Amino acid sequence: MTKKKKELIVTSALPYANGPLHFGHLLEHIQTDIWVRSQRILGNKVIYLCASDAHGTPIMMKAEEEKTSPEELVSKYMIEHKNTLKNFQVLHDCYYQTHSEENRKYSELIYNRAFENGYIQKKNIKQLFDEEKKLFLADRYVRGTCPKCNAENQYGDNCDACGAKYEATDLINPVSVFSEKTPIIKESEHLFFSLTKLEEEIKTWIDKSSLHENVINKLQEWFKDGLMDWDISRDAPYFGFKIPGFEDKFFYVWLDAPIGYIGTLEKYLKEIGSRDTAETLWGEDSNFEIYHFIGKDILNFHALFWPALLHAANFKKPSNVFVHGFLTLNGNKMSKSKGNFLLADQYTEILESDFLRYYLASKLTNKIDDIDLNLDDLQKKVNTDLVGKFINIASRVQKFLKIKGNKLGNNLEDELVDKCISEAKDIYEDFKDLNYSNACKRIMKLADIANQYVDHNEPWVLAKENVNEKEVIKIASTALNLFRILNICLEPIIPNTAFKIKQYLNIPKDSLENIEIKLTNHEIREFKPLMMRIEDEKIKFLKEASTNG
Repeated sequence: MTKKKKELIVTSALPYANGPLHFGHLLEHIQTDIWVRSQRILGNKVIYLCASDAHGTPIMMKAEEEKTSPEELVSKYMIEHKNTLKNFQVLHDCYYQTHSEENRKYSELIYNRAFENGYIQKKNIKQLFDEEKKLFLADRYVRGTCPKCNAENQYGDNCDACGAKYEATDLINPVSVFSEKTPIIKESEHLFFSLTKLEEEIKTWIDKSSLHENVINKLQEWFKDGLMDWDISRDAPYFGFKIPGFEDKFFYVWLDAPIGYIGTLEKYLKEIGSRDTAETLWGEDSNFEIYHFIGKDILNFHALFWPALLHAANFKKPSNVFVHGFLTLNGNKMSKSKGNFLLADQYTEILESDFLRYYLASKLTNKIDDIDLNLDDLQKKVNTDLVGKFINIASRVQKFLKIKGNKLGNNLEDELVDKCISEAKDIYEDFKDLNYSNACKRIMKLADIANQYVDHNEPWVLAKENVNEKEVIKIASTALNLFRILNICLEPIIPNTAFKIKQYLNIPKDSLENIEIKLTNHEIREFKPLMMRIEDEKIKFLKEASTNG
């Protein structure tokens, strides 16, 4: 009986549309893309979505700084983000933006349903207001002295010195970062989503989901402190969607940002001419499973607020939320001001995308550990694993097939090939579990076995006598069959190289589905170098780029 294939909607978190992508963004998008590719290779249907996060005060201020409109700023960075991700072989079915009519439609629909179902309340709150800029100040736009420890120059929500959390209105001697003036305290009516009413529903979703134990433990901290109702409105001026029924109230960016996943799905369905709507595919009765990939810093939005909002509006909640840690660079936190920062586009000017994809995959597990990108280690791992072990298999045996017109023979070391085929199927279980690090270790162990097989049989010695021709062809043919199996295993990680190898082996549509069909009496193409070692000079260039910001 054929196992029923799954239907999946997969998202990466939305990069903010006020600057180019850096390496922290790449970690998540590469992690997601590897999973999406492996799911497709396993035969599952996947719709992979992402968008540029377009709303909020920072967008408005950045547009003012660049003397452009928020809409033009967002569109510029959306195109830039999309192109950067393509350069790293991250291929979405649809990459869009949250400032769209599709997102407006679903933001209003979800809000209205939550309102009708009794989950929206009005409350008066006190906020700091910059009289010169005529702007209510978000926490990041006010600095002052900590009310707990008297540390100076602290933001409006928490103190870096003592770790205290407080309201911006509690700051001593607050100053607006825009005007450098003291803001006044002003009262305003805000709309709140009643998260407290849905505490039991969120707990039930957490219990039924497949969230990682580390994620669940982190979420328990929020329940321990007690959930609070969520302020979902912002006062004008604000770049975003107006809340239905109000002239000067806008949806807080974190309300419509995740709804952007649904808006992007709607855009995708329109593009392919589908009769389905996003509401159908994301509805409570849909067969689609929904998976989000995010960083640990936005876990509360995706695993508390988001499922609660979906529940309140009768939409399907996520099947899982996959959470990763932060990315450091050469052992330190990435910081432009401290000269330790690398933009994604700076990398692709110097090195191939497959190198970074493999390096990050070799470190990624299904835990929430932080990962360090060490450029010297990147060079060593690529040169040792990909070039020295994997590509080396083909490099050392291809010449022995030239005497037969680059044609693989009839006979193989079947037991060895069968063992590798069986292992390849298990490796895809690691991909499903997001344990890419273990998958890489197992792939390289197979590469070692293939190289040891060649070492042990010494075809270069046997080839000196014509009588050994059949044995030499068998050794080379077996080695290239092992090489082909490893290529199928590595395809989700290094798609560019995998494509080149398929062309070389003359099997353009090779996949896991036909992995058990061995290559015999099969003509391959003329061998050309498939991957070059990373030279010291290129790492030097990358280090210079990172220290220059």
